[in-house]
Amino acid sequence: MQDLIKHLPAVLYEYVILPDGSRRFEFISDACESMLGLPARSLLHDAQTLDSIVHQDDVQDLYETSTTSERAGKEWNWQGRIWVAGKIKWLEFRSNHALKPDGSVIRRGVIQDITLRKQRMDESEEKYLESIQRLPIGIIIHKGGKLLFINTQARAILNAADSLDLLGTFVMDFVHPDFHQHIVRGMKDATMGITGVMEEQKFIRIDGQTIYVEATTFPLTFKGEACFQIIFRDVTERKQTEERTKKNETLLAQLFQNVPIAVVLLNDSGKVEQVNKGFEEMFGFTLTELKGRSINDFIVPEELTHEGVDLNNLITNHRVVSIETARRHRNGKLVDVILYGMPVTLENQTIGIYGVYVDITERKRVEEELKIRNGELDNFVYKVSHDLRAPLSSILGLVNLAKLPGNTDNPMDYIDIIGTKVEHLDHFIGDVLSHSKNLKMEISTAKVDFERIIQQTFSDLNYLEGTKEMRRSIKIEGIEFYSDPWRISEILRNLISNAIKYRRLESEFSEINIKITTDHLRTEIIFSDNGIGISDASLSKIFEMFYRATEQSDGSGIGLYIVKNAVEKLGGQIYVASRVGQGTRFNIILPNRINNVIHNTPQMQVEQ
Repeated sequence: MQDLIKHLPAVLYEYVILPDGSRRFEFISDACESMLGLPARSLLHDAQTLDSIVHQDDVQDLYETSTTSERAGKEWNWQGRIWVAGKIKWLEFRSNHALKPDGSVIRRGVIQDITLRKQRMDESEEKYLESIQRLPIGIIIHKGGKLLFINTQARAILNAADSLDLLGTFVMDFVHPDFHQHIVRGMKDATMGITGVMEEQKFIRIDGQTIYVEATTFPLTFKGEACFQIIFRDVTERKQTEERTKKNETLLAQLFQNVPIAVVLLNDSGKVEQVNKGFEEMFGFTLTELKGRSINDFIVPEELTHEGVDLNNLITNHRVVSIETARRHRNGKLVDVILYGMPVTLENQTIGIYGVYVDITERKRVEEELKIRNGELDNFVYKVSHDLRAPLSSILGLVNLAKLPGNTDNPMDYIDIIGTKVEHLDHFIGDVLSHSKNLKMEISTAKVDFERIIQQTFSDLNYLEGTKEMRRSIKIEGIEFYSDPWRISEILRNLISNAIKYRRLESEFSEINIKITTDHLRTEIIFSDNGIGISDASLSKIFEMFYRATEQSDGSGIGLYIVKNAVEKLGGQIYVASRVGQGTRFNIILPNRINNVIHNTPQMQVEQ
């Protein structure tokens, strides 16, 4: 047995720790001289002799591991370096733990030379470390969070000047607080053998800048110890690009949807890819209905089919198109638009088409109305100049006639005629001013007192011949009516004035009938007389400016024109029916704005 122990490639020993804290070797095999460079008798005489040959960098670890083992009452395992004949050897100490009745601790163990094994491991690790230095990804090796190794790429990602600046620091110093738990979880998963996956995290560089990385953790044995390896790559630029792209896409999408015009996006084959809210509102078709289908089948009028196809061909050939045309709403109504067609190109290839539609229906209406107004203005200028000059010329003629030598006519006769002409002139100017006021004045809403307006109108028209002889039948029913009192007065003044002027002179009596009925939605004014009536040929023209259907009156000819314009300004409608020799009937329907007044009036505070 002694011979066997002597030739074992290991040192066997028995080590005693007494209750008073003193220590000694009870037994150590003779192989210690060749392995440790110390004879067995010297260690048996003084156990501390062993401490003198331990490498100074490993002494603390020797004491710490031994003390920890003793306190825990567990086996001891330590690997470290010793000096033997001026050379370093790697040794591994292993021992059990046995407690004797007297309180002493017996450790029986073995010492092995692991220098060759360490050299092979070091060579393997060196090759591994050398290979990962060239990798384009960051690699950190740490134990308990303390950095033991960091490759060149990891140093560059963390913006460190030298790898040595990072060794000995802690992993969590470079991990954003929001992701500390991710690192901890990664180490736990690695310990349990769960395969790590790359997940997005945030690291903090040496200069304090936050970067985005994709990282994962693997278990690794490094320098003979269980460690962790973090593999990561910098994805900050990609992340920022993604965020910019997402932001731009969001901005573009919101612009596309919220721009107050109609926009449609077609693919390279002319099929609908997207439409915005403005398009749905302008034409009444939703994306669900249009997606993947030809836009021409929905909004291009049949007579403009070729135009729609030609436009698509032009745009596909990289031509930007702008054209004033018409498109069809879902309800069949035509919408006047300016259409802008723009190709979307990529590497000189058309990948889509933007169609932008600007609704010019209102502009077209205004243009048409402007044409009408310009025609009316020309007519207005001519008629005004004529109707102003005619009475003035008559007055000048009478003045010159009165000045003739030997003229014995009564001057009062001339004055009466001049007075009449001035009255006509005054009435004409009043009508012109009324027309101008109706066009320019904003609509005001207030309670309309029909009875007062009608009475006042008859009073104001007393100067007209026949006013006092007119029979009147006035009936007002229903609720209160809210509208523009001035325009209502103008409507009734012109209708009553015309009824007086165009009465049948040969009739036994002349009459005016006014019936007004009002509810919450509208008021209806039925105005009729038994005057001379209007011929069928003239009936369609009576609302034109300066049109006179009869020579019986020398009025301005714009009274009914003012009536129609005032009715339209108030959002109403007017209808006329007439028979020559029997009379005329006007039906006027106007909206009652009582609800607007109620909703816009502050509620009274009721005292409790």
